[in-house]
Amino acid sequence: MTKLTKNQKLANEKFDRNKLYTLTEASALVREITTTKFDASIDLDVRLGIDPRKSNQMVRGVVSLPHGTGKQTRVLVLCTPDKESDAKEAGADHVGLDDYIEKIKAGWTDIDVIITMPSVMGKVGQLGRILGPRGLMPNPKSGTVTMEIGKAVKEVKQGKIDFKVDKNGIIHASIGKVSFEPVKIVENAREFIHMVNKLKPAAAKGTYIRSLFLSSTMSPGIKIDPKGLDD
Repeated sequence: MTKLTKNQKLANEKFDRNKLYTLTEASALVREITTTKFDASIDLDVRLGIDPRKSNQMVRGVVSLPHGTGKQTRVLVLCTPDKESDAKEAGADHVGLDDYIEKIKAGWTDIDVIITMPSVMGKVGQLGRILGPRGLMPNPKSGTVTMEIGKAVKEVKQGKIDFKVDKNGIIHASIGKVSFEPVKIVENAREFIHMVNKLKPAAAKGTYIRSLFLSSTMSPGIKIDPKGLDD
C-alpha cells in the first residue's frame, strides 16, 4: 500500500471523500487541499450515463469559460498568406502553412490548439496520424476550421475550450487555476456543466450526469452533488 505523504494526510483531514458537496463548497475546498508550489489547474470530471460506443450518444462540444482557463494557450494558425495578418493581430503564437506542416512532420507539436481554414484542410489532413492522438487535429465542430481566423484565435485565447467524452463515458476538462477566486471556479464550472447538459443526446436514457468530481492537478477528487450546482 502506498504511504501517504504529510500533505496528503492533511488534505484528507479537511474533507470527507464520501460526502457530496455543493459546487460552491467544493470550489473553496479544492484550494484548501491543494499543496503544490505551482499554480495547479482545476479539473472537472463529469461521468455521463451514455454509451460512447454508439455514435448517436457521442457528446462533444465547445464552451467559452467566462473567466478563461488561466493557461497561456499556444495557438498555431495554418492559413494562406491573405489571412496571416488577421491571425497575428488576434494574438496567434505561430502563423504559416507549408513550413509548419513540415515542422510538424518532423515531430514538432509544441502547441495547444491549431486553427486552420477549409481551403487548406487537404494539406493539414496529411498530419492526422500525428495530430489526432494528441487532440490537436482541427475540426469544424470545434470551430478550429473556419474562414473567421481572427475571431477563432481571440475566442481560444479568451478561454474557449473543446471537450469530448472518452471511451469510459467521462468528460475531463480544465476549468481554471487554484489561484482563481472560488466564485470564478463556480461560474466556469456552471457554464461548462450547462453546455454538457445542453448537448444531452436524445438517445441517452436514465440519469444523464451520474457524478461530478472537482480536483486540482495533485489533489484528491471532491465529489459534487449534481443537485447542488446552484447552491
